[in-house]
Amino acid sequence: MSNRPSPLNDWQRHCVRRTLERGGVIAYPTEAVWGLGCDPWNEDAVMRVLALKQRPLHKGLILVAASVAQVEFLLTPLAPELRQRALAHWPGPVTCLIPDLQQQIPTWVRGRHASIAVRVSEHPVVRDLCNTAGMPLVSTSCNPAGRQPARSGWQVRRYFNDRLDWLVPGELGHERKPSRILDIRTGRRLR
Repeated sequence: MSNRPSPLNDWQRHCVRRTLERGGVIAYPTEAVWGLGCDPWNEDAVMRVLALKQRPLHKGLILVAASVAQVEFLLTPLAPELRQRALAHWPGPVTCLIPDLQQQIPTWVRGRHASIAVRVSEHPVVRDLCNTAGMPLVSTSCNPAGRQPARSGWQVRRYFNDRLDWLVPGELGHERKPSRILDIRTGRRLR
């Protein structure tokens, strides 16, 4: 865990925790674009994210975590070389497709896939959110399907207005494009 000061204050963390516990959907800055997130184990919350994005369930979503410890349950069943491939990219702006060998992630997050897309972020707000929640969160670009991902708070509001439960303050990271997606089994880059 980092010794960096938290970018969110106590009140903001309280609001985020409460929003997530109640099945709410939040928008927050990530490495390159604004993201939409929620508790991945709350089916209603995930369905709201999918409805906001107009994204079909079968495509699946990304999980973002504050640390490797938050996704260790997915790494433990893997062969050591696959685990090392993922760890080589984290923390950072790389999303790895991790085989969900024990089907620990709900289908409403995984979609029709046997793997789950996972990123361990270096972004201070994302890390603070996941640490506040005590778990990885759903993370998907903050935009309706076919539109450009939001790169500012006003664009988030323009897209979703009052349909979000909390807009987390903060700045985008320095990446110009959304995270790369890498299949750790094949080494193939998908984005």
